[in-house]
Amino acid sequence: MRIYIRYIIAILFCLGLCHYSALAQFKEDAFTQSYNDPSDTTAVSDTTDKLFSFKELFRGVAHKEDLRIGTMFAGSIFMPGISQIYNRDYWKLPVIYGGIGACAGFGGYYLNRYNKSLKAYNEAYANDPNTTLSIDYNARRNGTMLMVGAGLIYWGSLMDGVASYKKDIHPHPGRATIYSILLPGLGQAYNGEYWKIPVYYGCLIGSVHFLCNNNTNYQRFKRIHNEATNPDIEYTGPISGETAKWYRDVYRRYRDYSIVATALFYLLQVIDANVFAYMHGFEVDDQITMKLEPAVIEQGNPYLQYAMATTPLSSTAIGLRIGFRF
Repeated sequence: MRIYIRYIIAILFCLGLCHYSALAQFKEDAFTQSYNDPSDTTAVSDTTDKLFSFKELFRGVAHKEDLRIGTMFAGSIFMPGISQIYNRDYWKLPVIYGGIGACAGFGGYYLNRYNKSLKAYNEAYANDPNTTLSIDYNARRNGTMLMVGAGLIYWGSLMDGVASYKKDIHPHPGRATIYSILLPGLGQAYNGEYWKIPVYYGCLIGSVHFLCNNNTNYQRFKRIHNEATNPDIEYTGPISGETAKWYRDVYRRYRDYSIVATALFYLLQVIDANVFAYMHGFEVDDQITMKLEPAVIEQGNPYLQYAMATTPLSSTAIGLRIGFRF
């Protein structure tokens, strides 16, 4: 489990570096400059919205301004119940906090009882191998189930907040994106593209299958290599240490590829849900036409400097005009 967490963190870190390096290729002014004519008071002003703002979050929770779904979701991750407050579903707060608190509290109690029984058994076994003490595995099972229940309630609070956000807007790209983050394939179901769900799940399940299989073989050959190269152990296995080392490295590399493939398929279905939610209202009919005609750009036309950058503005430009209608 530690290996999986380590590689997942490494992948997320690399993705973050790629995102940062991509933004670093552009000047900061490109994101803040205004393209509207300052004298034009009728044009919509350019905006430079932040990805996340605590000021926006707290003003939205106080119902002083509209809150973007991404900001609401990010706030709910660290402070469960934020989305319910913004959506004015106050009656859900005691259900969420009571459920999480009860499950986490009782789960911690049972797990602590299991740890005490395990410690007592180990101490008794060290003194008497025939001890009658036993380990309380029921406490471990109950504690684990209660902790999982607390996690499901937390996950459900996030899902509920997204589902209750501005129900009159459909499809909402932000809702489709977060649906796919919380549950792969749910964003495609929200967009009405059900045929994509088995495709993505097939890719994800296949990647996870190869991940588990490659990791099992990696652990196996790693154990064999350690036994074959340990001078304190008399190894009599059919596989030599060098052969085990070669297979160990191969399966470790394949396991890493499987982790990357799983992360990429997960990210792909999130992007797919977002893009097709945005394009839901974009219609293209069969009546696509192209019009080609000669054109003369007169002196002083602002498009002249883009059409013929090397031509002095005192002259006219003769060329072709292409127009598309769809």
